[in-house]
Amino acid sequence: MTAARCVLTLTCADRPGIVYAVTTFLLGNNCTIVESQQFTDRQAGRFFMRVEFEALDPQTTIDTLRAGFTTVPEQFSMEWRLLDGTRPQRILITASKFGHCLNDLLFRAFNGGLNVEVAAVVSNHPDLRYLAETYGVAYHHVPVTPETKSAAEKDLLNLVGELEVDLVVLARYMQILSPELCKKLEGRAINIHHSMLPSFKGARPYYQAHTRGVKLVGATAHYVTSDLDEGPIIEQEVARIDHSMTAADVTTLGRDVECLALFRAVRWHTENRVLLDGNRTVVFP
Repeated sequence: MTAARCVLTLTCADRPGIVYAVTTFLLGNNCTIVESQQFTDRQAGRFFMRVEFEALDPQTTIDTLRAGFTTVPEQFSMEWRLLDGTRPQRILITASKFGHCLNDLLFRAFNGGLNVEVAAVVSNHPDLRYLAETYGVAYHHVPVTPETKSAAEKDLLNLVGELEVDLVVLARYMQILSPELCKKLEGRAINIHHSMLPSFKGARPYYQAHTRGVKLVGATAHYVTSDLDEGPIIEQEVARIDHSMTAADVTTLGRDVECLALFRAVRWHTENRVLLDGNRTVVFP
């Protein structure tokens, strides 16, 4: 496959010469840099870099570039990935009964706002089937009960494999994933939730916040881990609540904020703009 545009991401211990080594390799392989971003975590002594580049020789492939680049990571003990920047990543979206985040992602994928292919929608309820079918996306109703949870998670994981899914998006999927599934999806599953935890738990959190006179509403998009709602944060968004708003207004505002935070997180992940830094992320938007 011709490497028209590629994305290289890397992290390693910070030391002189890293940028020089990377750019020298690209120049030597007749590649031109389109976008380059870097960051040094001085406290941890870690260096992070994302380079988007084009291979000017049409005979140059991802495989030849990967093979040629290996000496650089060996020199600096890098963790790195080199990916085809033109290939849309395949995502699987899970949702329950609230369709706002699902609808937003489907629309953005449909109109080109996200460079992704939606492989399928999975839900533990039948309610949102019409939404997926509107966009011509396969809808899998996989009911979940305490007795069927293990089998349902197996079905989900099987779909991820069969459909060659790159990323699973929990778009208000109101199920807690088992630690085993979280481990298998590590680094390739993103969740969204309101940012008013732990003060307002359970049902109707926006109504609870309205009752307490909260002045800001927010949402957090993060990677899924076995620590519930505590995975590495990719994006957060907030909006101010006006005193004249009703509880229904606050709920609508909160859902808008959820959609925006999740969209950005999915976009940055699928464009290979997110690098893990322990329990934090480095994001090159």
